[in-house]
Amino acid sequence: MKPFMDKDFLLGTETAKRLYHEIAEDLPIIDYHCHLSPKEIAEDKRFSNITELWLSGDHYKWRLMRSFGIDERFITGDANDRKKFQKWAETLSLAVGNPLYHWSHLELKNYFGFDGYLTAENAEAVWNLCNEKLQQPAFSARNLILRSNVKVICTTDDPADSLEWHEKLKNSDFPVKVLPSFRPDKALSIDDPAYPEYLNRLGTPKSFAALTEKLIERLDFFVSLGCRVTDHGMAYVPYVPATEAQIEAIYQKRLNGQMPTASETEQFKTALLLKLGRAYKPRNLVMQLHFGVIRNLNKRVYDALGPDAGIDSIGDPVSINKLASFLNALDETDDLPKTILYSLNPNDNAAIETVMGAFQTGEAKGKLQHGSAWWFNDHKKGMQAQLESLAEKGHLATFVGMLTDSRSFLSYARHEYFRRILCDLIGTWVENGEYPDDPNLLKTIVSGVSYGNAAAYFDF
Repeated sequence: MKPFMDKDFLLGTETAKRLYHEIAEDLPIIDYHCHLSPKEIAEDKRFSNITELWLSGDHYKWRLMRSFGIDERFITGDANDRKKFQKWAETLSLAVGNPLYHWSHLELKNYFGFDGYLTAENAEAVWNLCNEKLQQPAFSARNLILRSNVKVICTTDDPADSLEWHEKLKNSDFPVKVLPSFRPDKALSIDDPAYPEYLNRLGTPKSFAALTEKLIERLDFFVSLGCRVTDHGMAYVPYVPATEAQIEAIYQKRLNGQMPTASETEQFKTALLLKLGRAYKPRNLVMQLHFGVIRNLNKRVYDALGPDAGIDSIGDPVSINKLASFLNALDETDDLPKTILYSLNPNDNAAIETVMGAFQTGEAKGKLQHGSAWWFNDHKKGMQAQLESLAEKGHLATFVGMLTDSRSFLSYARHEYFRRILCDLIGTWVENGEYPDDPNLLKTIVSGVSYGNAAAYFDF
């Protein structure tokens, strides 16, 4: 029997152990997509206790606690932090097979030196251990980042954001690059009841052309602060072309307080997304497209807690024809930027990779990327499936690797989890005689996927 989560955790062969410990383990981290707060980094936030650091804002954990029957009072409610931690310990202790079990124990081990496993019975001791360490300077936001060997962080920012905290960080002595990412989801959401209020933040552009100009003006401001990445979250990638006159009429209709039809909404989103996509390539920006998700299913919870409360799900498979048509519309005019495709539905893996293959060019290695297994898929099986599918239908050695997609300063343990799974997969292929045991080739692949490819792809 193997020990619980020892140094060779998830490494099933001697080759896998060698690849991980000699190549991947100590490489730096590029976190090119996350939801960390630039304000908390700029202010070097200190955390009062492990609940604030570990459970506050983490809808992954909230969702698991609800599944275990924990009352909402101990999740997002008014229970004190010690009781919330106790309920989390009770939940986690029986979460066999869930990636949160592995992530949580990697975080406890890597940051707090706890080598055991969390239970309801030892929760008090773990609470005290973590809180004692949190009093040390090494556990501030910035120092947690530095201890994790992070070189670049790309936060997620709305076009209307002031980016004041990024400006402060740019002018500080913090050695880690903390860069904004341009995420204009609200600008595209013409069907959102709050759309007029959002337009106010942009100065209420009076025409579609003025809206586009304002967004590109903001994009250039993002670029001036080091932005290398854009991001779009949607149920599916839209593609219903329309004339400029039709788009203007839809926009004016919304300015006059009328809601667009479903067809008009998709026409508007298509037009604006194409305008933005054409602005990305000349600025050498990477376009990320996240799709295949249904958000805010539970209205009662949404009304109480708002978005990002753990009430989203995997959606229907993406319309591959629309995705392909959207990419082709940009490619026809040579405006297709580097693009990363993420679907929350794992059934889309093969389709994504075959669509990608139709648009790869000599402009860059892996110009189009199949993004790392995302959200409900970033567990062992989901990561393996994404890596295997990419290897079979694309070029794994050009993959830009893992990201955290997290709001937690402890989530860099997910990069270790990913690297262990990557090394185990490749190590298995080598030991099965499916790939040569060539140290130079293996180092190129493992170090590239773990770190080097992202550095080159995003031009950091």
